[in-house]
Amino acid sequence: MWVMQGCSSTPGAAIDKSSEAAAVAANPKAPAQEDFPALDSAKWKQGAFPNLESLRKMAPGMGKDQVRELIGWPHFSEGLWGVREWNYIFHFRTGSKSDYVTCQYMVRFDEAQLVTGGWWKPSTCASLANPPAVMAASAPLMPVPAQKLTLGADGLFRFDGGRLDDLLPEGRTKIEKLARDIRANFRALTAVRVVGHTDRLGTEAYNAALSQRRADTVRELMVRQGLDGAKVTALGRGDKEPVTKDCHGANANPALIQCLHG
Repeated sequence: MWVMQGCSSTPGAAIDKSSEAAAVAANPKAPAQEDFPALDSAKWKQGAFPNLESLRKMAPGMGKDQVRELIGWPHFSEGLWGVREWNYIFHFRTGSKSDYVTCQYMVRFDEAQLVTGGWWKPSTCASLANPPAVMAASAPLMPVPAQKLTLGADGLFRFDGGRLDDLLPEGRTKIEKLARDIRANFRALTAVRVVGHTDRLGTEAYNAALSQRRADTVRELMVRQGLDGAKVTALGRGDKEPVTKDCHGANANPALIQCLHG
């Protein structure tokens, strides 16, 4: 049993409730895949087969002693007490004889040395650590109809833009709010599919690439807001599903652009 009272950031001591609340609410940006240390730099290169029940108890706000009790000491030589990051090498059985998949797991801490989040490399490893629950035959899971939400690309990106720095301020706000709403309103999230589109201007190949960049950018931003990257996919549809507007012409002049995006 863990008693959380008092105030201290030293492992082994009690955890201050305000510090714990701050760590839980931090919602930091997810590390990039290249931020994970190289496997061959690990101190314990053999890694470990984690106890899944313990691994699933990991949560923001925990102290380092709690992390150690659940998943052990880190496998890399980054230090123990004052550091802000622990890294692990975990193996998961595939169910095919002795085959297994190797994943990296990163835990980050705030200045109070409390957990702010845990991330996987590759991101698909999250589904290995948390596989879908098996429902009893007597209590079948009733499917929930997929919900569709359309955000106009002209309100998200600058014209002809598809990268993160091409997002308009109000567009970024819309995406971040949507991700927060999904986290708050769905008790269980099966999948989120982001589909990118373009207008009819440009070649088919160009539009396909642009729509995919837009979808990838929206997906990245939603994952940064805390959605499980293993459940968020991105697909570009180019100009195959245009919004119907009575706009004439084929050249990208200001009037046509205004008509298509107005």
